[in-house]
Amino acid sequence: MNNLSASSVPEKYLQMTQEELEQRTHQAKEILGDDLLIMSHHYQKDEVVQFADEIGDSLQLAQVAAKHQGVKYIVFCGVHFMAETADMLTTDEQIVILPDLGAGCFMADMANHKQLTEAWDILQGYFKEELIPLTYINSTAEVKAFVGQKNGVTVTSGNADKIVKWAFTQKERIFFLPDQHLGRNTAVNLGIPLENMAVWNPKTQKLEATGNLSDIQVVLWDGYCSVHQQFNVQQIKYLRQKHPDIQVIVHPECCQEVVAAADQAGSTHKILQVIEQAEPGSTWAIGTDNNLVYRIIQDHPDKNILALNPISCPCLTMNRIRLANLTWILEELVNGQIHNQITVDPKITKDALKPLDKMLELSR
Repeated sequence: MNNLSASSVPEKYLQMTQEELEQRTHQAKEILGDDLLIMSHHYQKDEVVQFADEIGDSLQLAQVAAKHQGVKYIVFCGVHFMAETADMLTTDEQIVILPDLGAGCFMADMANHKQLTEAWDILQGYFKEELIPLTYINSTAEVKAFVGQKNGVTVTSGNADKIVKWAFTQKERIFFLPDQHLGRNTAVNLGIPLENMAVWNPKTQKLEATGNLSDIQVVLWDGYCSVHQQFNVQQIKYLRQKHPDIQVIVHPECCQEVVAAADQAGSTHKILQVIEQAEPGSTWAIGTDNNLVYRIIQDHPDKNILALNPISCPCLTMNRIRLANLTWILEELVNGQIHNQITVDPKITKDALKPLDKMLELSR
């Protein structure tokens, strides 16, 4: 392997038919054999998911990456921070590839190392040593490294309750970033009043609070997921009027009002479990990325499942990865060429592994 580069899919792949792309992908996978592991997030398109060896949410895929130490190539069909996490949790000999380098995360981009350093210094003036940082896995490696330096932990939507509980055994207050909604919903679920929460605005560098600072238990970064911002309480009310027996389950990246109006909230893994165990004939509305929702609908014809917002846009950056990207990446590997490898600086990795490893330990 001697040509390591960051490239875009050649035009010829974009001109291929779906049938040809599928055939060539199957062939490349067969040739690469046990040297290859394709991981896919639940929000990927069906055309990509069909070729995945492992499908999951952020926590599941992080655990998978940590366990597969013998695989040579990990092709991660997700977004940039996920591929970074996979690179940090695997050996130096393993190669992690993102089929499209433009597959980023708007939420992760809402908090960078410089902003976090400035915020931390200011917040220390308010709370001194009684603050522990927690970063959602939807964050950059540099942000995770900062959190590691401050003895914090990474969280996912699947383990947030457990990690936040642990954090309060360490410090009186938590600093949760970059998704304010997951942080707020988790804190409410643990019985913390909304008035005991404040929002850090990285643009104005100000702490926005309605109560006394001495009562603040949770500081939330002013960030959010663009997909889950598309759900609102009116959508839930509308569906309850049309379907009085409907049950609503949403992702905890939705705003607190939506989570409060729903029957349940949980990670993609929990949503899948709940629907799997639901009674045949039951009616459900699901509030998360519609790529996953429509796949759930197809997989459960015995239930009446609706998208909470059928016209919501899927994750635009996640959807940059198409079958053409995957086919090209795999065929290039067969030909001895590596493109779009994701590598994290060893110094950053050292610090970022601290909160990741602690998360995996607490999630067992």
